[in-house]
Amino acid sequence: MIQSLFLLSPVGEVLIERHFRGVVTSRSVCDTFWEQASVSINHHGGVSSATSLLLNEQHYDSVAPVMEVPESDQGTLYVISILRDGLSYLAVCPAEVSPLVVIEFLHRIHNIFLDYFGSPADESAIKDNFSTVYQLLEEMVDYGWPLTTEPNALKGMIRPPTVMSKLLQNTSTLVSDELPSGTVSNMPWRASGVNYTQNEIYMDIVEEVDAIVSSTGSLVSSDVSGSIQCQSHLSGIPDLLLTFKEPQLIDDCSFHPCVRYALFEKDQVVSFVPPDGNFELMRFRIPQEKNRHFSPPVYCHSQWSFDSSNNGTNQGKATNSDFDDNAPKTTSGRIMLQCGVTSLSSLIFSASRKGPLQVEDVAVTIPFPKQTRSTS
Repeated sequence: MIQSLFLLSPVGEVLIERHFRGVVTSRSVCDTFWEQASVSINHHGGVSSATSLLLNEQHYDSVAPVMEVPESDQGTLYVISILRDGLSYLAVCPAEVSPLVVIEFLHRIHNIFLDYFGSPADESAIKDNFSTVYQLLEEMVDYGWPLTTEPNALKGMIRPPTVMSKLLQNTSTLVSDELPSGTVSNMPWRASGVNYTQNEIYMDIVEEVDAIVSSTGSLVSSDVSGSIQCQSHLSGIPDLLLTFKEPQLIDDCSFHPCVRYALFEKDQVVSFVPPDGNFELMRFRIPQEKNRHFSPPVYCHSQWSFDSSNNGTNQGKATNSDFDDNAPKTTSGRIMLQCGVTSLSSLIFSASRKGPLQVEDVAVTIPFPKQTRSTS
């Protein structure tokens, strides 16, 4: 499946190089990839939050997630890549594979790095934990195939780095001498012997609304995608059940391996034994055809006006130079936006909510054509 894995820095430097199938892939595939990635900075989904938009960071937009490299030493190779925290994760495959499986596995690798090294798992975090990164890749991949991707199972084999372990790294190792208990059970995501004095679990429903609104403010189309993020601190082997108010609205669900999928298909309930710590329970989507009464939590009304002039001197007035094709022409305009929170939204179901709804991290992006000279 995966022949080699490369991890590139924001400037194209190879930080990590790992070969899984006994064949050394030339670094020329990284050069081919970076020739396209260096054109701009946001290849296939580099924007991870509204903060990057507000900070006016540059974005990659020139690299396809799957790229074919026909002229290589091993023949045709396929490079599948993602961008996370400024680092490019490249998986080199010698034959055609399911690209979504490889992309999901690359995201899982980065999530494991976040769990081990903290956020962000950027270039400095990788350089400070070289040995741990290679140990994790050794356990996560077996001859090019994904093997162990559960954080609890990995932490049972490779202890997360600490300050003391870094000081003693010349005399001790982070690799455990014993297999984790979940490795030989039917629940590899759940460690045995977990005990807490206070049992609790937190769930956050994170939803992203993609909508098109007309100039009059009416909703043209909408699509809601979301996920359920959990933080579990429960003793023993807890068996939980999650129910929905209107499960028929949920579509395109994907679950954590701990969920009993057959029971969800039958009764539309989520039954699971949760892992210990942070994990993503499920992802879902609510298409427009299943929720025609949807209303977004925010509104955005826009008004714009333009004034044509020559050299910016005669706004809105026609002169002889208006009919001269060689005369420099400029157009000045004004855009006014009115944004706010709707008083009643279909995404708010709690009738006991007190106080106004708070909406955070709102970013409004206004694209301008290349002919635009300046904005103020």
